[in-house]
Amino acid sequence: MNNYVYITAGLPDFTPDWRQGERSLDEYFAGVRELLSGKDNAVLDLIVEGFDKERLGADFYKEALAHRIGFIRDFFEFDLNVRNRKVRYLNLALGRDPEKDILKLTDPDAEETGLEPEEPEFKEAARLQAILEGKDILARERGIDDLYWEKIDELTLFDYMNFEKILGIIVKMMIIRRWLILDEQTGREMFKKLVDEVRGTFKGVEYNG
Repeated sequence: MNNYVYITAGLPDFTPDWRQGERSLDEYFAGVRELLSGKDNAVLDLIVEGFDKERLGADFYKEALAHRIGFIRDFFEFDLNVRNRKVRYLNLALGRDPEKDILKLTDPDAEETGLEPEEPEFKEAARLQAILEGKDILARERGIDDLYWEKIDELTLFDYMNFEKILGIIVKMMIIRRWLILDEQTGREMFKKLVDEVRGTFKGVEYNG
């Protein structure tokens, strides 16, 4: 049986600007893995996959949005919304069809009803739009990650040292890892990466069941 209380108590209080000390982020991550069951580690594998742009597509989100764990469903629904909004924003900036490369997970019954698939509710849409319209590329990326951080806190608000709390911490660690490897120059190059997402790195392939 997993001792989630022990695992959670052994982790530092991660913040967005956390920096490595005597133990590295990877060491903390490995320590969590060692204390979790194979079943729980498979959930961590899914989270790691969710931070690999080349693995994101209809199959990944279909699995994540139907997951047995509420945190996984809710977090990756939010993540899909953010990615689709970023693609729309960049499409407009590039003079393309706003819906090009948008990932839509179509209801298998859609053909029978003739209805277009609806995206999940996205209450953070206005805030994300304001962030995307910012002129500073690095600040924009930080602002988006701040949205993710707040979403994690919201989803785990009533979780106390259980597995979903650990999953929230793991996602925060993945966000921190991204910033630990960035410097000012690579941060300024992020716009190219965002454009690459639109041009095919993030495959917005419609899923038809």
